[in-house]
Order: sequence, then structure tokens, then C-alpha cells
Amino acid sequence: MLCQNCGKNKASIHLTRIINGKKEELHLCESCAKKNENLIFQTDNNFAFQSLLSGVLNNNLSTKNESLFKKNTNEDNFCQRCGLSNTEFSKNGLLGCTDCYKKFEDMLEPLFKRIHGNIRHIGKKPSRYSIKKENEKVVGILKDKMKKAVEEENFEKAAEIRDQINDINKKNEEDIDESHNN
Repeated sequence: MLCQNCGKNKASIHLTRIINGKKEELHLCESCAKKNENLIFQTDNNFAFQSLLSGVLNNNLSTKNESLFKKNTNEDNFCQRCGLSNTEFSKNGLLGCTDCYKKFEDMLEPLFKRIHGNIRHIGKKPSRYSIKKENEKVVGILKDKMKKAVEEENFEKAAEIRDQINDINKKNEEDIDESHNN
């Protein structure tokens, strides 16, 4: 994909933002992204995700959620295990240890909800995954029917069911091969 700004270079920075349910995507080359004043880069020429995250955090500091970041106006909230303060976290966007997630939970939940739209990760499954699972159920049922037909010595019916199972398995293999070629 080419850069949306210059139209010449390959886009290596891909940003998505959702505002009021409306999704906007921006695809830029590194050069154009560096020229964009809204994007922050580190000195080693890598995009600073931490800077982006700290920008979100700093926006939160100036909003009504300020009370989530400080116990009171004179004292930082610190992680007992690693000593990270909420001020340090809001500046660099990095947590110090696993205990920080629990310590700063009140400020992280609204942040996660704002960034991801939810505070709980549900994950995604490829659409072919559910089709494959459904096919496995059908094959299981057909195998039971085929076994019953063999027990009843109804070999013609068993052969038809075997063919159905083979067709489903062949279709699954074709779907897998097709997904690997895309």
C-alpha cells in the first residue's frame, strides 16, 4: 500500500482511530509520518508507541479523570513492587511490573476502554475456524450413523455416509489450501 500523503513510498505506519463510532485509517510512509506534527518519533527513528500511549494518558490527565491518576494533589500513586509512579507511567507509557496492572487498574480500565472499545479482550477467530468446527461436528454425527449402518449390515447406506464424510473432509482441505495461498 502506498503512502496516502506522498503517494510514492510504501506505507509503513498504519493508524486507525475511531471517533463516535466512525473509523478513520491513515497509511503513511515513515518520512511523511515524521513530518506530521501529531506523530512522535524516538531518536532511533522508530515509531514510539510509548509516546503515543503517553499522549493518550496526558490527555486524560487534563480531563475529568484526573482523580484516577493521583490519590491527592500532592502525592503520586506508586507501585509497591517496582516503585513506578503514575506520573512516570503517564510520561513514558510503560508499566514497570505485573503488579502495576493491579495498582493502576482504576486508570488503565478507562484507557483500555477508550483505546480498544472494551476492557476485556475477547479475541478474534478466522471465519473458516467456525466453519471447520461445525464440519467436525457433522463428521462426528455422520461417523456415528455410519457405524450404526454397518452394525445393521446396511452397507449401501454406510457407503453413502462414508462418501459424505469424504466430501466434507475434501472441502476442508481445499479451504485450508486456499487460505494458505491468500
